[in-house]
Amino acid sequence: MKQWWKEAVVYQIYPRSFNDSNGDGIGDIPGITEKMSYLAELGIDVIWLSPVYDSPNDDNGYDIRDYRAIMDEFGTMDDFDAMLEEAHRHGIKIMMDLVVNHSSDEHQWFMESRSSKDSPYRDYYIWKKGENGQPPTNWGAFFGGSAWQYDEASDEYYLHLFSKKQPDLNWESETLRREVYDLMTYWLDKGVDGFRMDVINMISKDPSYPDGETRGTGYGDGTPFFFNGPRIHEFMQEMNREVLSKYDTITVGEMPGVSVDEAKLYTGTDRDELNMVFHFEHVDVGNGSFGKWNPTDWKLTDLKTIFSRWQEGLEEDGWNSLYWSNHDQPRAISRFGNDSDEYRVVSGKMLATLLHMLKGTPYIYQGEEFGMTNVAFDSIDEYRDIETLNAYRDYTTNGLLTHDEIFRGIHARGRDNSRTPVQWSAEAQGGFTSGTPWIGVNPNYVTVNAEAARRDPDSLFHYYRQLIQLRKQHPIVVYGKYELLLPNDEAVYAFTRTFEGETWLVLCNFSDETVTRELPFDVKERVIGNMEPIEPFTLRPYEAQVYKV
Repeated sequence: MKQWWKEAVVYQIYPRSFNDSNGDGIGDIPGITEKMSYLAELGIDVIWLSPVYDSPNDDNGYDIRDYRAIMDEFGTMDDFDAMLEEAHRHGIKIMMDLVVNHSSDEHQWFMESRSSKDSPYRDYYIWKKGENGQPPTNWGAFFGGSAWQYDEASDEYYLHLFSKKQPDLNWESETLRREVYDLMTYWLDKGVDGFRMDVINMISKDPSYPDGETRGTGYGDGTPFFFNGPRIHEFMQEMNREVLSKYDTITVGEMPGVSVDEAKLYTGTDRDELNMVFHFEHVDVGNGSFGKWNPTDWKLTDLKTIFSRWQEGLEEDGWNSLYWSNHDQPRAISRFGNDSDEYRVVSGKMLATLLHMLKGTPYIYQGEEFGMTNVAFDSIDEYRDIETLNAYRDYTTNGLLTHDEIFRGIHARGRDNSRTPVQWSAEAQGGFTSGTPWIGVNPNYVTVNAEAARRDPDSLFHYYRQLIQLRKQHPIVVYGKYELLLPNDEAVYAFTRTFEGETWLVLCNFSDETVTRELPFDVKERVIGNMEPIEPFTLRPYEAQVYKV
């Protein structure tokens, strides 16, 4: 079934790092408005806006103090309304970030909940008695330590799957759910066009709260008891019925630990839940014994297996979201390509080709379109991400990883890799701010920046524009059936897309060598490529080609 959100290209903005309009070193909403014509030139259809709500910023805005207010650092509600109007004037929709697995501990709900066991807000959060002076379960939090925080006044613990300043909301409470649906309605009535839902598959917890299998950190793994929990589909269908079904929205759920079969339940056409989900399988390739903090080598065949499972699994029903990077992941070129001066642009084009030629809705993360790369800060003091700082403390203090070992992980996979300011020009601070940025700018901004890319007709920026235009002009890019070729090849990712009697062949060389492959096709014409072809099916290092066959 054809849908506008299947045909769209989404661009994620992490506001703190996008564009600073007032020189305080922090990106803001007027800064986004200033760049709307740039985004229109790129050709994107939807902005996914990471949280701009009022927040004490324990987790850079993913700890919300007031869901109906704008963070002072980002501007005012009038600024937001002006940005929304400017986006719509350019034909760009706005998808808000909905963070309702948890709130800030400074939210009025939590302060009321904490004030008394008899408070009508008590059951807005998850409170449990401890046992023998220990937390209710052995679960570890994603940002380190126990997932339970003791509250001396009530002699109970509250659950926080992330920071202790991010208490989990209790979706078992119908009153709480009504509050969430009301705030969603508030934003949709204001004119926003949908929601990206933060860790939404964690909102239903196993009511028995069992201990989890103990990990190397000493804490238990609670994920089997809150990933895709017992009432999750009931909650999602209720949300759809009460709110989403009344508007023409785009929705995507961030879902760690989701399988293809579960994704069909979330996104199936007759399920009335969500349009698509973000899974994590491909960005977890190469995880070591401590996850991303001690990464190991990965193989192209691993990526092929994962992408193909999702492409084929959601072929008939459901829908894929396609991404390499976001605010929680390292830069795509550094992670999956080659960020050397020689190969940065060419491998960036190859990765873009692969992603945009898969079946699903592609997501571009800010700066990806002109080839921003990971950053390697020398000192832990230069990092700002709570997850990174806590991991460094926990792993080095416990003797699990040395300073050098975890720094290799931080440089390769830490979240601040994607949070350094967008490099708009070769001016001081990359043209991001006239002040001192909240986090350091990647030193390569002098050569890697949007202004230089826009001036160069052969740049990655203009290649992204071509890919986006192909999507708008050729239904095969959106709706064509995917078929994997050369499944065991560790250098070349090859597949076809077929739609209404037409077939396109996509070839992507992930190696630093020139390779030739024998394929049973006659080439009719080249659709797009990141170099002029030598001959069909011969690819130079990191080259991509798309042919009609």
